Amino acid sequence: MALHHAEPGEIVDVRPLGAKLKQGINATLVLTDHLQVFRFILPAGEEFADHKVHGEVIVQCLEGEVEFRSHGKKQMLRTGELVYLAGDDPHALKGIRDASVLVTIFSGKTNRA
Repeated sequence: MALHHAEPGEIVDVRPLGAKLKQGINATLVLTDHLQVFRFILPAGEEFADHKVHGEVIVQCLEGEVEFRSHGKKQMLRTGELVYLAGDDPHALKGIRDASVLVTIFSGKTNRA
C-alpha cells in the first residue's frame, strides 16, 4: 500500500491523538524535494539517539513531554512548544510523557526579501 503525502492545498490533521496516542504510527505527512513534515510518536522512556539532518529543523511538541538535547544542554519540550535548529545541529530526544511531535525539515533555498 502506497503512503499518502499531502498535495498542495490539502488540509492535514495534526491535532493531538489523545487516547489514540499509543496506537499512533510515525507518518510522513508532506514530502517534496526541499520539505519534509512528519509526525513522530515518542513513548515515555524511549529515546531517539543523537543525530543530525542536513536541513533546518523545527520540532513542535503536539502532546506529551519530551526531553530535547542540543547545543550542550537539556530542555523540556512541552505541548504547544517548538524548537528550531540550524542544519547539521546534533540533537536527541527522549520521551518523558507519551508524546507526539511534528518535525519539519527544510533543505532548500528560499528567496528572502
